[in-house]
Amino acid sequence: MTAETDTQTTAVYKVTGMTCGHCEGAVTAELTALPGVSLVKAVAATGEVTVVSAAPLAEADVRAAVDEAGYELAGRV
Repeated sequence: MTAETDTQTTAVYKVTGMTCGHCEGAVTAELTALPGVSLVKAVAATGEVTVVSAAPLAEADVRAAVDEAGYELAGRV
């Protein structure tokens, strides 16, 4: 899912391996560090991560951030 407005883009990704709040925090911290990201909401129970950014993010950048956190990006929802 991707929604674009005049100023922000929202994308939802599927991340595998998250099982708890610590996992959510690790993924959130790495994705928040990407340029232009204003909000990240990770939910371990569903494996979904919502990212709000100033412009669409390159999937390679999202994948690298998720990998750095220790998890795997399965793709967009």
